[in-house]
Amino acid sequence: MKPENKILACVDQSHYADHVADYAAWVATRMELPLEFLHILDRHPERSRHNQDHSGAIGFDAQKVLMDELSKEDEDFSKQARESGRLFLNRLRERAIVAGVEAPDVRQRHGALVDTLIEQEEGVRMFILGRRGQSAETTQRDLGRNVENVVRSLHSPILTITDDFKAPQRVMIAFDGGSVSRKGVELIAACPLFVGLPIHVITSGEPGKGLRKQLEWAKTTLEAVGFETHTALLSGDPETVIASQVKQRSIDMLIMGSYTHSSLRSWLFGSTTNGLLRAATIPTLLLR
Repeated sequence: MKPENKILACVDQSHYADHVADYAAWVATRMELPLEFLHILDRHPERSRHNQDHSGAIGFDAQKVLMDELSKEDEDFSKQARESGRLFLNRLRERAIVAGVEAPDVRQRHGALVDTLIEQEEGVRMFILGRRGQSAETTQRDLGRNVENVVRSLHSPILTITDDFKAPQRVMIAFDGGSVSRKGVELIAACPLFVGLPIHVITSGEPGKGLRKQLEWAKTTLEAVGFETHTALLSGDPETVIASQVKQRSIDMLIMGSYTHSSLRSWLFGSTTNGLLRAATIPTLLLR
């Protein structure tokens, strides 16, 4: 297996994992690349017993007894977590096989999410993760707490998943003519992931000649490799325009850049992008 030819799906034990697995299987089969599921175990999980008050432990060797007890508890908890994770990953593996993936791989690692993904990035073509995770199931948080940190730290494309799987039929790229959005057009043109799907290239901004020229470049580039391409240059703020166009055009997957140096720079993890990501019910492919 070539190290650069892998789709990495990062999953935790929430119901969102099934959605991630289904989209990961779709991506892997369309791109004809190996799929790996990665489950990261927290090195320092918070557990209720460790929060108990042990200040009353007195007597001969009381401190040693307490430390031995806590160490044994840690060992038992870690073993239980590994076994639970193994069963969880095997279930996702079988799910991916049913979806058509040949021999998906599974792996568990101890550590922090962002650090672990940074270590893996050199061997990954695309990351896939849920926009919400296990910790968000018991809160009102719309975006998983790790999404921002992950996207800020990685440079590979990241597909964020929101809900039940639906095979995409229409794709939209939020295009501003900058280097990142141009990279998105080139990715679509060169990648088998979107072959056969109509591509909508939407720009929000003032209709200057330069922006129209960039939009025409995007259309020509995509049509040259056989894509049915629809373009539009619309006035208004990006959040309103893109959210509206996603609904009007029945878009199933959105592609947008992050940290561009254009008027759209605030899209990712500024108030505008957070609002757009919270409102979107479709997968979003984020590019750096």
